[in-house]
Amino acid sequence: MTSPWAALAVLFTARLAMAFQYQVVGSLGPMLMERHGTDLADLGILISLYLLPGLVFALPGGGIAQRLGDRRVVAGGLVVMVLGGLIMWQGQSWSLQILGRLLAGTGGVLLNVIMTKMVADWFAGRNLATAMGIFVNSWPAGIALALLALPLIAQAGGLNTALATSMAFCIGGLVLMTVVYRDPPAPLAGSAPTGCWPRNGALTGIVIAGCVWGLYNGALAMVFAFGPALLVERGAALTEASGTSSLVLWLAVLSVPAGGLIGDRIGRPNAVLLVGLAGFAATFALALAAPSLPVFILMGLACGLPAGPIMALPGRVLQPESRALGMGIFFTLYYFWMAVMPALSGALSEQVGSAAAAFWLGILLLALAALGTLGLMRSSARIE
Repeated sequence: MTSPWAALAVLFTARLAMAFQYQVVGSLGPMLMERHGTDLADLGILISLYLLPGLVFALPGGGIAQRLGDRRVVAGGLVVMVLGGLIMWQGQSWSLQILGRLLAGTGGVLLNVIMTKMVADWFAGRNLATAMGIFVNSWPAGIALALLALPLIAQAGGLNTALATSMAFCIGGLVLMTVVYRDPPAPLAGSAPTGCWPRNGALTGIVIAGCVWGLYNGALAMVFAFGPALLVERGAALTEASGTSSLVLWLAVLSVPAGGLIGDRIGRPNAVLLVGLAGFAATFALALAAPSLPVFILMGLACGLPAGPIMALPGRVLQPESRALGMGIFFTLYYFWMAVMPALSGALSEQVGSAAAAFWLGILLLALAALGTLGLMRSSARIE
């Protein structure tokens, strides 16, 4: 394999399998709760466990790959994901579901951090923004596919068949990485720069940027983790509720690159970021007032707009020599918020007695992300 685009296709597919596996619990939540006698709080914790290992592995992930090799570490991560999926598929107790989820998430963390660097190696200096936009879209595409497909598979073949399908996706990604994928030629990959810790304003900036990214994604997680439960509460069937929620992620596949493109064209990416956050929050409020297909379509068109401008923040805050460790900080904060928010929203929903609490929390997270962006714009002359 010598084509960067062919390499990107493999990396996209592997990350799509990760997103599909992440969404298993959200898509099959009612069935899992019925089988194991658990509640929404337990479901929220199980969702959170997938990203919890990121708090440990995000920062040192680059160093691990530098020592062992990117492809080898990603393939190992996929093996761990398959093992975790196997435990969840065959495990009959809630404790085994927790163990399988943690193992799968550990493998997924290595994929998420290291494959981002692999895309940069292939596209260094050329088409990087386009490649990153495509790569990032593997996450909403995988989640949307799981929302749409898993309930149908579970209805037709049972819960175990749906869990096995998720594991099969991971096996497919493993085959592609080990058989098809090849590392980029040495001139493209380059040599790993000596990293240094971000200092002063750069450190403050990357901490704020990481929190903004985590808060934004935490709000997005409310849609696909608790959107189906909210719609079921309002009288929808599970397959209808999952299909409606999946539209948000399918439309995000379009709105994510659109936000970055619009921001670059008008020269004001932070304005697009703030407008996108406000629009996303407004659709949360509309969904709480009258959850319907048009509202979720609007949500999909609005929710992806901030993603590109947020992901551009680290490159505008960090110097090249501090970028490796700075991105480790960025992803560590992202994983912190993504590990905490589903569990918190599940506990709140259980306390209130409705999944609507998760949507109210989503509005709060978006407001905090907007405040963080405003603070970053004021504190750094390099932003905006």
